[in-house]
Amino acid sequence: MLDILLINGLYPDFEKGLILEGNIGIKSGKIDYMGRSEPEATEVIDVKGDIVSPGFIDIHMHEENFKEEGSHYCIANMMLKMGVTTAVGGNCGIQHQGLPLFKNAIKDLGGAPINYMMLSGYNQCRYTLGIDRHKEASLAEKSTIRDMISKELEEGACGISFGIEYDPGITTDEVLYAVGADKRKEDIVAAHYRGDNDIAIASIKEMMEVGEAIPQKFQISHLSSCSAMGQMSEALELIHKGMIKNPRLNYDTYPYNAFSTTMGSEVFVDGCLEKWHKNYSDIMLTEEPYLNQRCTKSSFEDARLNYPEILAVAFVMNEDEIAEAVADKYGMIASDGIINNGNGHPRAAGTFPRVLGKYVREEKVISLYDALRKMTKEPADRLCIFNKGRIALGCDADLTIFNKDKIIDGATYEETDKGPKGIDYVIVDGEIAIKGSNIINDRLGEFINFNKVVD
Repeated sequence: MLDILLINGLYPDFEKGLILEGNIGIKSGKIDYMGRSEPEATEVIDVKGDIVSPGFIDIHMHEENFKEEGSHYCIANMMLKMGVTTAVGGNCGIQHQGLPLFKNAIKDLGGAPINYMMLSGYNQCRYTLGIDRHKEASLAEKSTIRDMISKELEEGACGISFGIEYDPGITTDEVLYAVGADKRKEDIVAAHYRGDNDIAIASIKEMMEVGEAIPQKFQISHLSSCSAMGQMSEALELIHKGMIKNPRLNYDTYPYNAFSTTMGSEVFVDGCLEKWHKNYSDIMLTEEPYLNQRCTKSSFEDARLNYPEILAVAFVMNEDEIAEAVADKYGMIASDGIINNGNGHPRAAGTFPRVLGKYVREEKVISLYDALRKMTKEPADRLCIFNKGRIALGCDADLTIFNKDKIIDGATYEETDKGPKGIDYVIVDGEIAIKGSNIINDRLGEFINFNKVVD
């Protein structure tokens, strides 16, 4: 007998390239039946023409900060509510805590809202050693960092991430030296570029050069915030040509025309507003003492000096270029979600429903099938988790069920944790995690040890 039978649904068949109609049965955490009949099941759910999608896979987000904020979930629950069932943290070189602490926290909490994978953050290693962000690491320091990364990989990290812009002292050679700690070609090397706007194309070329020099897969992080300032068409053309030469190259993007990072970072150095052709009021602060306030010259300078860890939202990208990246046949949809003390950017709670509502249904810049492919199968294949990201017999029953005519993001820049509309169920490991807008069970996920994935 099946545990759950979903009837009258529509699902993407990535082998046939179609969205098909059928019933899907779940047993012991796996997809155990696909067809038109109705075998016996403990629970039968009539999804009434809803889309039964593989659970969304967010290949670029920023995980819980258990070390600073305590052992509880915030961003993971936001992810779950918007249909994400697996996510990759440790991006942009920032890893909030070592993997032993992270894994133990999930174990102590009895599971997680979503399945987590983790990259080893290179910049975090530099901070641990106290390396000046404007200086290249010494050979001894680089060797020490290699050892630190090797330990994270042994703990189950799926690769290495870099935030080159955040520590401009990181040279291309330093990146290549660090990657030498990783001997697996299946791993991901992901990088936040050296700079946006006027140096976006040069930054992409640098990352492509690194990608060609290493055996691992190379992921250009959040292309939207790099080149949606007038350079997107050129950037995409460059990446397309690069992917022909190096099939291990790819990128991710998110569907908002504003980015978010901390006020004390190198992103907001003198001259940034002039470079973006923007004003202080185009920057919004997301935490006290300036909660949801647009900057003035005075508050901008005060936040930089006295509240450097405040997350800011910068409205500096062009909407048409965001749509261009979302619609591109290559790349993956990812949130770049980051939350500090419950505050941040709405992408952490709205990315995937926003693509399906705004860009698929309303603006029709991308088909439903292609959007789902970029949210599920492509990141699953990239991460070698071939039992996820597709609807097929024997695959993991991580599923997101939504009404294609109603799904839309709910989160705003003032209410970042507001859930989406149109998602009826989220299923993790064969059990219902979300029903309607309610969390039924937020302990169904686990840490996915990449060593076990590639063994």
